[in-house]
Amino acid sequence: MDHLGDLDVFARVVAAKGMSAAGRELGLSPAVISKRIRRLEERLGVRLLQRTTRQIALTDIGQGFYERVVAILAAVEEAEGWATSGAETARGVLRVSAPTSFGRMHIAPHVKRFLDEHPGVTVDLELSDAFVDVVAEGFDVAVRIADLADSSLVARRLAPNHRLLCATPGYLAVHGRPRGVEDLARHTLLAHNTDHWRLEGPQGLVSIKVTGPLRTNSSEVVREAVLAGIGIALRSTWDIGPELEDGRLEAVLPGWRGVSRVGIYAVYPSRRHLQPKVRAFIDFLAALYGPRPYWDAGLGLPDEAA
Repeated sequence: MDHLGDLDVFARVVAAKGMSAAGRELGLSPAVISKRIRRLEERLGVRLLQRTTRQIALTDIGQGFYERVVAILAAVEEAEGWATSGAETARGVLRVSAPTSFGRMHIAPHVKRFLDEHPGVTVDLELSDAFVDVVAEGFDVAVRIADLADSSLVARRLAPNHRLLCATPGYLAVHGRPRGVEDLARHTLLAHNTDHWRLEGPQGLVSIKVTGPLRTNSSEVVREAVLAGIGIALRSTWDIGPELEDGRLEAVLPGWRGVSRVGIYAVYPSRRHLQPKVRAFIDFLAALYGPRPYWDAGLGLPDEAA
């Protein structure tokens, strides 16, 4: 039963001061209007209108009911307008998960610009190196640096993730520079959360066992360790670009890189009814990074890798 529709008919009858006039506005016959009013009164168990052959008048209960109905219908109209505008306008709280280092270096510095472009959005940015459950933990979008070929989530590639072997000039001066991947077995290798590297190079795909005196679950610890000259690390260019440019780090075995399937992605639960705030944020990052991200600009990477 159309309860809200009956309320609208009742309000129109009162405003138009008659059933015939209300019927003309709604495109309904006076008989249908009368039936709808009678049905409303029967459901409520009260009389709302006093009817004569020439006019209608509100009862005392009808007057109070009419005032409340007008407020309800106005609220419904406002809610519908809000939802309709929300289908096009980015607004609300946007919950974002991102890796700690990448979020600090390449998301946080750009949040102000995103907020300036979308003043109706509040960003809730959580940084963690763990792969969060986007759906279970209520995130709108997560930025992930991974091979997502088998992901059950919707993923949009934001940028390539070029990973290079690197070390300090001091480390290489003391321990020598590897001439081939087989030489890595004689060096201190630094990694987090893994004991193997998968590299692509002149001999195809190889797996290198990571051995060294440091174990950690933190990417930032590895970063500090390689900068301290402890060993060789496999690092993303977004993380060590400035150090490669200013000479604090040098590329090792430049013909070898981390597997190219690993990229920087935005992942989210579904393409259906994608909220404007989520679409706006993903589009913002895709335009900001792109296939040739700004952090690779001064590194002289070949075109096929950039």
